[in-house]
Amino acid sequence: MNADILIAGGGLAGAAAATALAQAGRAVTLIEREALPTDKICGEFLSTEAQAYLRALGLDPASLGGHAISRLRLIRGRRAIATMLPFQGIGLSRRVLDEALLSHAARAGAKIIRGHAIRAADGASLHIDGLGTLGAKNLFLATGKHELRGLKRSAAPPPLVGFKMYFRLAPRQHAELAGHVELIMFRGGYAGLQLVEDGKANFCLLVDRARLGAAGGDFSHLLTSLAEETPHLARRFAGAAALLAAPLAISRIPYGFIHRPNRADPAGVFRLGDQAGVIQSFTGDGMSIALHSAALATRAHLAGRTAADYHAELARHVTGQIRRAGLLLRLASTPGLQPILFAAASAWPAALGLAARVTRVPAQVRV
Repeated sequence: MNADILIAGGGLAGAAAATALAQAGRAVTLIEREALPTDKICGEFLSTEAQAYLRALGLDPASLGGHAISRLRLIRGRRAIATMLPFQGIGLSRRVLDEALLSHAARAGAKIIRGHAIRAADGASLHIDGLGTLGAKNLFLATGKHELRGLKRSAAPPPLVGFKMYFRLAPRQHAELAGHVELIMFRGGYAGLQLVEDGKANFCLLVDRARLGAAGGDFSHLLTSLAEETPHLARRFAGAAALLAAPLAISRIPYGFIHRPNRADPAGVFRLGDQAGVIQSFTGDGMSIALHSAALATRAHLAGRTAADYHAELARHVTGQIRRAGLLLRLASTPGLQPILFAAASAWPAALGLAARVTRVPAQVRV
C-alpha cells in the first residue's frame, strides 16, 4: 500500500499536521498506535502561542473545559515566589486535547488508522503491525518522545526519569492551586503541578537516577522523600487521592536535542515536535513548539520546499529557546547557585516572567 503523505503518530504535532494538510486538500493517512484515548507524560500547559495555533486550525481550546492559568509559583524547600505570567495559559490533559484534534483532523478529511504500532521506518516507508509496509512520498515523523527504529534521533539522553500522576486534591489545596502552575525545584530534579479539566491536578516530575535509586526506585517512596524536603508538597498532597492505578513513567528523553539537516536524512521525511527539538519540560513550551513545527512543515510541504529546508528553518526558530532553557536548568540545578538564584528571584519576581518569555517561540517567526 502506498500513500502520498503518511504521518507517524497521532499526538499534538501529528494531528495538527494531518488537519492542516487535509484542509489544504491533500490526501493524508495518520497512523496512531493507541486504539483509544490515553494519558501521556506531559505538563499539559497550553501557552497562548499553542492556543493560537489550535484556533488557526479551527479548534477552540477554550471549549474543551481546561483550567485557566495566569500565575507562576516557584518553590524551593520552604520558600515560594509567585508572579504573574506574561500570558494566560490553559491546563488541559493530552487525553482530551489529542482526541479533540484527531477528531478534528478526521472531519477535515484525514484518514486516521488507530491501534497499530509502527515498528520501524525505511526512509518514508513504515513497517506497521497488522498492516505490513506502507510507503509514501512524504513522511511526517511525529512519534513524540519515543524513538522509531530506522529514524532514531542522534542525541545522548540525560540520566533522567520522568513520572506523571493525576491527583484529586483536598478542597483547600485545590483552591490554593487554582489559577497557578507550580514549579518545584528539588535536589536531583524538578516537578510541575497544575490543574486541568474536571478539577484534576497533574503532577509531573523529572528526577535523576541517583535520587530515584535512593528511594528504592519506588514512586511512592520518592514522593515521601520530596515531601520531607519540600513542605509545600506535603501540604498539597495531604488528603489527596491518586487517580491512576500507577504513575506513567518514561526515561531516556534527549533534552536539548535539535535536528539539523544532514546528508544522511532520508528524502521526504519531516520531523515534528520532539522528533525535531526537545525543550526542557519546565518551560511549558513543548506543546507550542510541537504545533509550530507542524505548521512550519505543512507550509514547507505545500510550497514544494524540501524537508531539509524545513529542518533548517525550524532549527533557526527554536535553537535559542532550547539552549536558553538548558542553561537556566543547569544554573538552577547547581547546588551552590540555587540559593543565590532563588534570592534574586525573590527580590525581582518579574525575572520569572522574563525567563518564560525567552524560552518561547518568538512572535516574529510564528506561522
